[in-house]
Amino acid sequence: MAKRVLDYNPHTGMTTYFDYDHATGSTLVGYEQDISPILERNKILQNEDRYTKEGMKNDWWHYASYPAIVIEKWMKEYGVNVFDKNHQKKVFELTNRPEYRYLKTTTKMHRG
Repeated sequence: MAKRVLDYNPHTGMTTYFDYDHATGSTLVGYEQDISPILERNKILQNEDRYTKEGMKNDWWHYASYPAIVIEKWMKEYGVNVFDKNHQKKVFELTNRPEYRYLKTTTKMHRG
């Protein structure tokens, strides 16, 4: 059986789907998201040093943009909720890992 779409969120671009494998009896509910627009924007902002400097000068710093699929992954795999202030240190630790540098909108480092 092919994947069946259960839900699509136009705000996040996240699709929830259902799949069942008759041969193994396995049921899968999964998520997909086209994150290329977010990553392209992050890459552009990483190269705009002035954007970071202006933000810091005005008491705000746009450090990263997190696609919904990454937020979901971190919650499931690490138990980290990017919206919970108590998880802030772990969010910065994950964001600063080389494999997640594409989330950052700056080349600077924040330790949390």
